[in-house]
Amino acid sequence: MAPPPPHRPYKRPAISDQQRRRDLALQAQSARRADAQARARSLANSLLSPSSAAADTAVEGDSERDHEPTVAEAASKLRGSDARRWFARQIMLPEWMADAPPHLATDWHVFARPAGKRCLVVSCNGITISRLRNGSILHRFPSALPNGSKRDISGPASSYSILDCIFHEPDETYYIIDMICWRGYSLYDCTAEFRFFWVNSKLMETTAGDPPSTYHRYRFSAVPIYECTLQGLQAAYSGSTPYVKDGLLFYNKHAHYLAGITPLALVWKDEACSQYVIDTDSKGQVPSEQHIVLDLQEDGKLTTSDDPPVVFGSLDNEFIQKSNLRPGNLLRFAVKDERVKLVDGKMEISELQFVGKPNRARAFADSHSKALFQYAARHAPLRIEDLVASIQSNNMELESTDVEMEG
Repeated sequence: MAPPPPHRPYKRPAISDQQRRRDLALQAQSARRADAQARARSLANSLLSPSSAAADTAVEGDSERDHEPTVAEAASKLRGSDARRWFARQIMLPEWMADAPPHLATDWHVFARPAGKRCLVVSCNGITISRLRNGSILHRFPSALPNGSKRDISGPASSYSILDCIFHEPDETYYIIDMICWRGYSLYDCTAEFRFFWVNSKLMETTAGDPPSTYHRYRFSAVPIYECTLQGLQAAYSGSTPYVKDGLLFYNKHAHYLAGITPLALVWKDEACSQYVIDTDSKGQVPSEQHIVLDLQEDGKLTTSDDPPVVFGSLDNEFIQKSNLRPGNLLRFAVKDERVKLVDGKMEISELQFVGKPNRARAFADSHSKALFQYAARHAPLRIEDLVASIQSNNMELESTDVEMEG
C-alpha cells in the first residue's frame, strides 16, 4: 500500500450523500429510547424457534389494545420471502463505502472481513443455533458459549448470548464480528467500541476459542480489530489472517447495534483484499453491464432495500402479468452505462433491462449504496490511496488544531 506524498494529501470529491446520512443516523440513535433488553430477549427466542416464539414472549396487557406485538411474535407469523426479509433485517448490515468518511482515523475501527456465511448465533438452554440472513438454520450444535451445551450451563438456565458471526467453511470457524447480547445482558445500545472490547474480553472467559471437541462442535474466534489509523488500515488491508478475506469492514466507534442497513458501518473492497469486487452472474462471470436486484412493489415500482427505499424504475401491469410476476418478487436487471446519472448523491437510471429472477435463497434487494459502489467500481473506484489520503487529511487537521491551541 503506497501512500501519496504526506505533504500533499488528496481528498476525493464526494459522489454520494453518505456523510449526511451518517450524521442523521448518529442523531437518531441518541434520541432513541427503545427497551434494548426486551428487544434482545425477543430476538433470542425468535432465533431459537420462530414457530413457537410468540408463546415464549407474551406481553403483559389487559386488552388487545394494550398488546404490542413482539419481535418474536412478528417473526412467527411470517412465511416465505417475508420471513427471509424479516430475519435479514435483524442483522446490522453495512452500506457500501461510496466516499471515504472525513474522520476515519479518529472515529472509525477497521478489520478484514472473513469470507463466508453471515449469521446470528444464539446459545441458550444447553444448545447453540446459528441462523443465516434468510432465517434458515445453518447449524444446531453444542458449544462452549454460555449455556451453549448441556455440560456448560452456567448461571440462570434461561440466560442467552447472541453473536453476529461469519462462518468460515475452510477452517469450520465462527468468526465473531459483533456481539448483541452476552449472558442475557443486551449490548444493542452500547457503542461499537464497547462491544468490540466485550467480544475479546468475554470470549477469553470461555473455552469457545478452543479446538472442536465433543461438547464444542465449532471453534469461535474474534477478528482482529484496529483503530483506523494509517497503521491500522495497513494491518487490516495487507496483514495476514487465518481466514480468506472478503474486503474491509469499517465501524463508527459511536454506533449502536442497529438492525438493518446503516451508514455507520461500511464495507469496501478492491482486487487486493477480495476475490469478488464486481458482482458476477449465475455462471460466476462478470457481466459486460452492471446488474442490480430490485424489489417489485404493489404499484409496479422497483425499489432498493433501503429504508426508505430508493425507486429505480417501474414495470407496467401488462409486463407484470405476462411475466407472471408478483409484488414482493426480487428481480434482476441490467443497466447500461449511458442510462446512469449521479444527481445530488443519488443514482438515477433512465432504463432497466429485465434479466430474470435471482437465486430463491436471496432475502432482499440491493441497497442504493451497493448499486453506487458497483457503478464506481467499473468506472472510478474508491481506491486504498483515497482511504490513506482521507486519514492523512484528518491527521493534518488535528495537527493544525493543536498548533492553534498552543498559539
